[in-house]
Amino acid sequence: MSITVIIILILLGILLFLIEFLLVPGITVAGIGGAVLIVGGVIMSYHYHGLAIGNFTLLGTALISFLTVFIVLKSGTWRKIMLQKDISGKVNVVDQTGTEVKVGDVGKTITRLNPIGKVVINGNYFEAQSLNKYIDQKTDIEVIKVLSNKLVVKLKN
Repeated sequence: MSITVIIILILLGILLFLIEFLLVPGITVAGIGGAVLIVGGVIMSYHYHGLAIGNFTLLGTALISFLTVFIVLKSGTWRKIMLQKDISGKVNVVDQTGTEVKVGDVGKTITRLNPIGKVVINGNYFEAQSLNKYIDQKTDIEVIKVLSNKLVVKLKN
């Protein structure tokens, strides 16, 4: 096995690792393939060219891998294709913009409240619970209590 083939295998492995690291985070085919190519190239170097060349290949691969990651992360060239989306929402905070409901507001049931179902109040859809009986679909209701995750409603008088 020529040293050129071994170098190409190792460089392809490093490229796949970069793709894994920057574009497709997680354990994917790119990362596994990169690891297989790098380890395979180093093992072939030991097998076909002896201990001295194998050690040199291992040291060179580690050095090139480190320098490649360092240079790529320091330069801004890969930032254009890296995932940089920040998620600013929180799961325990509900967006209340334009969906204020107060006790006494009226609306209609969308589904049967059995005892929980969907209602529309002020043009917005909510989950609601009837106080102590079933309320049929398309029935007028009135809000009697506003909780953090649902409304408590009764039949409108």
